[in-house]
Amino acid sequence: MARSQKGLLGISAASVALTSIVSFFGGVVAIANPNIGSKGQTIVAQNPASLTIVFPSRSDSTDLQNKANAVAAFLSRELKMPVRAQIGDDTAAVEALRANRAQVAFLSSRPALKAAQLANARLYLAETRDNYSGKFTYNSVFVVPANSPLQTRGNARATLAQLRGKKMAFTSPTSGSGFIFPTSELVRFGLVQNRDSLGNFFGQVSYGGNYSKALQAVLRGQAEAAAVSEYALFPPYITNQERSQLRILHKIPGVPAHGVAIDDSVAAPMRNRLITAMLKLNQPANNALLRSLYNSNELVRVNHDSHLAPVRDALRRAGIDP
Repeated sequence: MARSQKGLLGISAASVALTSIVSFFGGVVAIANPNIGSKGQTIVAQNPASLTIVFPSRSDSTDLQNKANAVAAFLSRELKMPVRAQIGDDTAAVEALRANRAQVAFLSSRPALKAAQLANARLYLAETRDNYSGKFTYNSVFVVPANSPLQTRGNARATLAQLRGKKMAFTSPTSGSGFIFPTSELVRFGLVQNRDSLGNFFGQVSYGGNYSKALQAVLRGQAEAAAVSEYALFPPYITNQERSQLRILHKIPGVPAHGVAIDDSVAAPMRNRLITAMLKLNQPANNALLRSLYNSNELVRVNHDSHLAPVRDALRRAGIDP
C-alpha cells in the first residue's frame, strides 16, 4: 500500500503507474479502480479475495514463470483462494506493491528497503542457501585470478589497498554484494570517499551486469578483480573448472539474504496464514518447489528492521540513496 506521507496516487498518476506495470509484466492487462488512491481515501488492511505475488527474474533462474506458477498453485491450495504469479524485475515488483497491484514480492535487500519506503511493505521471510556463510546472510567477496600477485594481508585495509590502480569489475551499480557492500568497505577503510570517487582509486571501473559476467571479466583478463556474492563462485554462475582459476581476496560478511515482502494492505490474520503456507515449502514433500525458484533451500522468519540494517548502513557509508 502506498504510504500516505509520500502522497496518495491520484487517478492520472495511478494510470501512469499501471501503464508501467503492464509494460514490465509483458502485456498483462489490469483495470485500475479509480477510487483507489484518490485524495483523502484511507485504504484499510483487509483479507483480499486473491493474492498476486511478484517473482523477480534473476540470472540464475530459468523457466521462472512455470516454476512461479507451481508455487502459486501450491499456495492457492493451502490458502483456499486464488494466487497469481507474475514475473518482473525488482523495480516492477516494488511498483506493483506501491500501486496495489500485488500484495507479495520476493525482493533483494535494497528493493525491500524501497518497498518499505514507498508501499509500507515489510520483509517477513528470508531465503537461505547451502552455500551461504550465515544462516540468512552471505558474504560479498572480492575475487582475483588464482595466480594473481595480490594477496590477503593481515588486515582488511592493507589487502584492499593493493587494488589501487587495478582494473575492477563490479556486478552492477544496484547490486548489494556486487557493488554497495564493496564500495562501503572501501569507504570504511579510507580508500575512497564515496561511490563517485571509485575512478580515483581504480585504474578502470566496469560493470558486468550480473555475477557471471563480472567473473568472466576476470577469467578473460579484462579485469584484475571482481566483486560478487560468495555463492556466485558455484554453478550455475560459473563452472567448477572456472572456479578453480579464481580465489577470494577479501570477504565482507553480513549481506542480507533476499526475502519475501508482504504489503500492509494484507491484514495480520491473512498475513500469518500466508507466512505459514510459505513455510510449508521447507517441508521435504514441497521443498523442490522452493529450490526451483532461486536455488534457495529454506525460508526463515526475519525481523524487517534488523535484517535490513546492514544494507542501510552500507548505503549510507557509500553515499548511495536507499
